[in-house]
Amino acid sequence: MLTKEQIAQRIARELQDGFYVNLGIGIPTLVANYIPDGVNVVLQSENGLLGMGTFPTEDKIDADLINAGKQTITTLPGSAFFDSAMSFGMIRSQRVDLTVLGAMEVSENGDIANWKIPGKMVKGMGGAMDLVASAKNIIVAMMQTNPKGESKLLKACTLPLTGKGCIQKVVTELGYYEIYDGAFHLKEFAPGVSIDEIKNKTAGKIEIADDVKEMTF
Repeated sequence: MLTKEQIAQRIARELQDGFYVNLGIGIPTLVANYIPDGVNVVLQSENGLLGMGTFPTEDKIDADLINAGKQTITTLPGSAFFDSAMSFGMIRSQRVDLTVLGAMEVSENGDIANWKIPGKMVKGMGGAMDLVASAKNIIVAMMQTNPKGESKLLKACTLPLTGKGCIQKVVTELGYYEIYDGAFHLKEFAPGVSIDEIKNKTAGKIEIADDVKEMTF
């Protein structure tokens, strides 16, 4: 199975030169550490930053520099700071080319639930609803099963939705999927994971691509 870092590495391969990219809380933030050589992207954080760098080493930590998940970060030459109104203006006007989000559930139709579990305390929606409504391209980074071993790739989401029909790609510890025609299409499987295991841990409709291959690093 893939580690969280390997999930981030695989997603980083989807970055294209010149992209403006928003990284959500959790696994998505790790993508900043694996941007491919020769690919220049600008990372956007909805709390008001363009030009986010990698996570800092101990001697480079600045408590005043944080991302939307309140993690300390670094900046790059040419970075820009601004208020949340301008940040969400960028998002809502579709200036963000790619968004990477975590999720609690994703459906075979591309619906996503990633902000609330009824009865549990949450900090709020954050920027997720704006991002899924406005982003040109969304990739989800998530674990495929919950602590009980139950699939989080479902026929229909059971938790309150963040967005409908907006997710095109998902990377989990088991594989890389593209969502279209009402199904999860497995394109790559994690090293050491069998197709049968993936089928057993996918509650939604799953199709195995004819050219499915093992993921490499």
